[in-house]
Amino acid sequence: MELAQIIKIARGDEPADLLLKNANVINVFTGEITRTDIAIVHSRIVGLGPYEAREAVDLQGRYVAPGLIDSHVHIESAMVPPPEFARAVVPRGTTTVVTDPHEIANVLGLEGIRYMLEMAKHNPLSVYVNAPSCVPSTHMETTGASLEWYDLEPLQREPYVIGLAEVMNFPGVVHGDESVLNKIRSFKGRVKDGHCPGLTGKALNAYANASIGSDHECTTVDEALEKLRLGMYIFIREATNAHNLKNLLPMVTPQNSRRICFCTDDRQPADLLQEGHIDFMVRTAIAQGVPPITAFRMATLNPSEYFHLHDRGAIAPGRRADLMVFSDLQNPVAETVYRGGKLVAQNGQMLPWERQVRRSVLRSSMNVDWSKVNLSLPVEGRQARIIGAIPDQLITRQLIEDTPHRNGVVAADTGRDILKMAVIERHLATGRCGVGLVRGVGLQRGAIASTVAHDHHNIVVIGADDQSMLTAARAIAETRGGMAAAEGDSVLARLPLPIAGLMSDQPIEAVRDGMDELLRAAHRLGSPLHDPFMAMSFLALPVIPSLKLTDHGLVDVDKFELVPLFV
Repeated sequence: MELAQIIKIARGDEPADLLLKNANVINVFTGEITRTDIAIVHSRIVGLGPYEAREAVDLQGRYVAPGLIDSHVHIESAMVPPPEFARAVVPRGTTTVVTDPHEIANVLGLEGIRYMLEMAKHNPLSVYVNAPSCVPSTHMETTGASLEWYDLEPLQREPYVIGLAEVMNFPGVVHGDESVLNKIRSFKGRVKDGHCPGLTGKALNAYANASIGSDHECTTVDEALEKLRLGMYIFIREATNAHNLKNLLPMVTPQNSRRICFCTDDRQPADLLQEGHIDFMVRTAIAQGVPPITAFRMATLNPSEYFHLHDRGAIAPGRRADLMVFSDLQNPVAETVYRGGKLVAQNGQMLPWERQVRRSVLRSSMNVDWSKVNLSLPVEGRQARIIGAIPDQLITRQLIEDTPHRNGVVAADTGRDILKMAVIERHLATGRCGVGLVRGVGLQRGAIASTVAHDHHNIVVIGADDQSMLTAARAIAETRGGMAAAEGDSVLARLPLPIAGLMSDQPIEAVRDGMDELLRAAHRLGSPLHDPFMAMSFLALPVIPSLKLTDHGLVDVDKFELVPLFV
């Protein structure tokens, strides 16, 4: 609508399209709650106060907050494409997400990114994209693609690409790696997100000098405060496998809360459908003593300002009518959700919507030469480095233990909770296979495997014996990717993920049910972890300390170099 016409309606000379009456409006600008009406024309709020409208809805004193914003999410981790992801999060009050499609980019490169952009169109969810900065994340892994600054340049002309995604190669930034710095230079004037777990002191100063504005990897209050003091925004994360919310909420004060946002990063279907999305973080923050308006501000206005999305994030004239309506301020649960002035969800369910479907065909991403794959590893030392998994965290410990072995080869020792782990290259059919050991997954027998292995997404498998490991790995190759649990020659459960080996072509509820079956199988095999598949996927990520495994071998993330298994 033309601006003069909007102003005429805002003056009250003509009726609005929709009037939400008797609303308790959460004002994230002033920290007030005001009883008023909200006048909407097309997708925009035109005024607050008494107006005439063609349609009126009496909210009877219900609270209205701006639509929630997820500051950093990998949609692929929900194991469904954007339309199904929208079905899960919009009824929870989320109306905007900023996604980093680096999972699919590591598998299929620009083809994968453009697939996500296409699938994000015509949904009742605004999906903004930050271009993946680290494909691959390091030189110590094999991926299906490699993206330099000039590959990313055309993405800047896409209207929904707003910046550069998490710069995970923080050692590369600190030490002046030109390939990393060129990407940062290319996105001059745009938002650049960070990823620098444990970085401190002068190294952190060096990282901040690259105009990197945020970090979502903080695990302690002291770490977060140091980064806040240097001008960075902190995205508090509550993922499926990284539970940082309660640990970091004590840092929130009236003085610093405007520099803090919420994000989910990697959240799987069961948690999205049962606990929630950003709304779960808002409820938890309030329950932990954060004032409700402060909690909502961190989920709305703060990210909108950080990402320069000034058309949303608040309830005010000229802003998008993205709204979450609820009854209980202390325990906000969305009852109705408006996106762009349209009612899109009610009572936890998405309303039907029309989506222009264009068939997007992706090539297969499974290329394994099984004749070259060998999990057997001769013992070459009395002691070995072991990855120490930490429950509910992405960081690991580097342990040194006596080498578990059988008949002269490395083997699992379930009595000491030491399992064998392998990462099998699946992009180029090289047969390359990294073999290591891990403690903390807890299997007593059998094996679990997945093609979700951040960020290279090769096949990752953990097990008590080689036969079970190979059975699980071959099972997911047969379905063009996915997850599986096996014992001996038997496949106990399997979840196909044929879209890049990362996402299903089924409804998110079916994916959740398949995941539940997998988890039951893994628990029967002895794992006590809530989600050993998610935990396993991050044991292969060589940009989060301290010890990880890729197809190239063990990576000492603190030294940023490959290290031998044997000490």
